[in-house]
Amino acid sequence: MDSTDARMERLEARIRRWQGLTCAALTLAVLGLGAAALRDPALSSGEVIASRLVLQDAQGRTRATLDTNKDGAAALVLRDSAGRPRALLGVGADDSPRLRFSTAEGEALAELMVFSDEAPRLTLSKSGGVDLFSVGLQVDGSSRLELADAYGRPRAILGADEHGMPGLSLVDRRGQTRASLRVGSSDQGTLVLEGSEGELFRAPVVQ
Repeated sequence: MDSTDARMERLEARIRRWQGLTCAALTLAVLGLGAAALRDPALSSGEVIASRLVLQDAQGRTRATLDTNKDGAAALVLRDSAGRPRALLGVGADDSPRLRFSTAEGEALAELMVFSDEAPRLTLSKSGGVDLFSVGLQVDGSSRLELADAYGRPRAILGADEHGMPGLSLVDRRGQTRASLRVGSSDQGTLVLEGSEGELFRAPVVQ
């Protein structure tokens, strides 16, 4: 029978062998990570490079996606518990940024867009895709605010032209202006009212 001292010596030798193998494995792992970092600097900086990212909740349902399409547009899409897109933050293929909130059916309720880096536009809509309110700047420097009826027809338009001269127009259901108030370049105001039979009231009176 082996003595206690002999058994202890064999146990200590076995432990030293395991320690050696463990140290060797750790060394190889560190060397491997270092080589990967040299090949891809993004790994050493904590950067993650991917063509598509998907975020899921605890039940495995997709709640957010971040990706690009073949046209070069990029978007972050947030989804509800049923997986339907409800909010979008993206940049289009023409480099115009966009923020949109949608109904469960995918129809836009509110949208903010910027065209040509100088013409932002905000639109508020109702279910069914009818724009009820919009305000924005035009590329030429003019501004425009529109209030529409339940069918999306602009009925009141407030704006200023590229020179900053303001005006207000009230429009009937056929799109014809029935009342207008303007301030011209001479800072003189004009008011025009049109009746149902085409009769006009104008102030100041044009001689």
